[in-house]
Amino acid sequence: MSLSISPDEKVVAERETTEDERLRGDDLESARPAARSAVLSRATFVGGIVLTVALFAVGAWQRRWIADDGLIVLRTVRNLLAGHGPVFNMDERVETNTSTAWTYVVWFFSWLTQARLEYVVLAVALAVSLLAMVFAMLGTARLWGGTTGQLLIPAGVLVYIALPPARDYATSGLESGLVICWVGLLWWLMIRWSQAAVVRVPGLLGLVFLAGLAPLVRPEAALIGVLALAMIFLSPMPRFRFGPVVLRALIVVVAGLVPVAYQIWRMGYYGLPYPNTAVAKDAGGAKWSQGLAYLWDLVGPYYLWVPLLVLLIAGVAAAVSRGALSKPTWSVAGARAWLRSPSAVVTMVLVSGVLLTVYAVRVGGDFMHGRMLLTQLFLLLLPVAVVPIPMRAFRARDWSFAVLLVALLGTAGWSLYAASTTAITTGTKISSSGIVDERIYYVLNTGHDHPIRAEDYLDYPRMRAMVRDIADNPNGGLLLNSPSFTFWYLDPPPQPIPEGGAGHTVYFLNLGMTSMNVPLSVRVIDPMGLAYPLAAHSDRLADGRIGHDKALYPDWVVVDSGMVDIHPWMPWYLDEEWVTQARTAMSCPQTQALLISTRDPLTFDRFKHNLRNAFDFAKYRIDRVPRYEIQRCGLVDPYPQPPR
Repeated sequence: MSLSISPDEKVVAERETTEDERLRGDDLESARPAARSAVLSRATFVGGIVLTVALFAVGAWQRRWIADDGLIVLRTVRNLLAGHGPVFNMDERVETNTSTAWTYVVWFFSWLTQARLEYVVLAVALAVSLLAMVFAMLGTARLWGGTTGQLLIPAGVLVYIALPPARDYATSGLESGLVICWVGLLWWLMIRWSQAAVVRVPGLLGLVFLAGLAPLVRPEAALIGVLALAMIFLSPMPRFRFGPVVLRALIVVVAGLVPVAYQIWRMGYYGLPYPNTAVAKDAGGAKWSQGLAYLWDLVGPYYLWVPLLVLLIAGVAAAVSRGALSKPTWSVAGARAWLRSPSAVVTMVLVSGVLLTVYAVRVGGDFMHGRMLLTQLFLLLLPVAVVPIPMRAFRARDWSFAVLLVALLGTAGWSLYAASTTAITTGTKISSSGIVDERIYYVLNTGHDHPIRAEDYLDYPRMRAMVRDIADNPNGGLLLNSPSFTFWYLDPPPQPIPEGGAGHTVYFLNLGMTSMNVPLSVRVIDPMGLAYPLAAHSDRLADGRIGHDKALYPDWVVVDSGMVDIHPWMPWYLDEEWVTQARTAMSCPQTQALLISTRDPLTFDRFKHNLRNAFDFAKYRIDRVPRYEIQRCGLVDPYPQPPR
């Protein structure tokens, strides 16, 4: 049996074949522009990341340095590497670094590479600062829908990297880069979580673990972590074989495991519920007027409000044009569902930025120009780190296109202006506000364009003399700066001198450069108490310079170090009566308990005692005037004042 095709059927078949070929040709023709658009969009986004990172790297490298406070971190790392534990001085358990995570990150890479500490911290600080830009842009790209059908142009990230303080603290040895890197990574992962069609439990727990690290990254970052964890905990749970209740319990455990364990260890080891720096700077105090001055010191000189306002308008315009704004419905289920949405994540970062700004203003800001507002600025710029330009805007009328284009041009112009602006021009002089351009200050005072190594700071006034005086006095002694801040006095130890000497103690404000240029056996303490509990627990000076508003009299240190307390051996400007009163004041039982908590050998009983009393120790304060401290503690004054 054979099949035959009629002439009419053959004609129809040929026509159908021709029509199919034409349709396939039309599909190919329409697919080519879409493919080209996709390639252009991805190339623009990747190019924007590369450009931003390159600009930030070049700008930060041109201003590379390590701050004196950055060297403080390295002293603790030196002790860790030497096996003395996370302490600043070998004989006293004091947490002088505000960021626990930063201390151990630097320690890890120092241990891994065995490279010089200053170079390790410089490289790590720059690396995490650059990574922060990448994470920010990746997260914002997902917020705006990725690279499909639009160009993602750098905007908010350019505002951040254009600011001189942002480039200064990208290599300062401080934790600024780590904080924004953590924030950027959290932002990216939170956006991914909010957009995921199916949330997988392992990924969710990884996100929860990251958010839980917040207080270890920096104590005030706990606000960001708490808000993120609350969103996750209250939102609908993904499918889990043991049910949502068990999953929520698991979230609590994973989020709190490391920070709670460290908190218990911190309270038992250091005898405080938070870093000693919070005690030294009274982080719970209020100095609103100084804080407002600090805020304006950053916003005013650079006209920072201009790009913030422009990008706010651009972000709202972009969201409205694509209907991206969502609101929680007036029901429990609707509100919980909204919590797992990009709008909720954007709200979280913006609220965090505003609240942390209010907190910084409340405590008075800082003495370093711009430093304590960088995280807040980064948070506020995250939703507009990149701005989307729809590809259709080039072919059709789109009212948002004009707004976005003007915003991008304005932001680029402002960035060029800000990048070449110097806010503080006083150099070595500190203004009445107490705020200083820290990098320029040390560049001018050391004579090095890039003070990075510890020995670069030997050219800071009095540093070489300190090193020389320690070498010239092997018996030990207490080095005190002269009242004119021009040279050192050495108060010798009493006779008989023990074999090997009585040890050296240096009492000086600049802890970093001092401690990194002397052996670990030299005790280095400061009058404001960053590394000295006695000074940290003194009362705050009402009109003191912000960040330096504690100043313990050296008479206390003469007693505490056990050096000679009479003239002519003791420096002439110290009063023998004051020193005797300081000795009496230091016998106050509460003060002795405070000092013992950090100086006694760490036994299990000492750990338990510190753990129970950590909050009481944190609240304890002394009067820096010995006579008044004697009265406060109810002791007998060896030199009572005669009746009037």
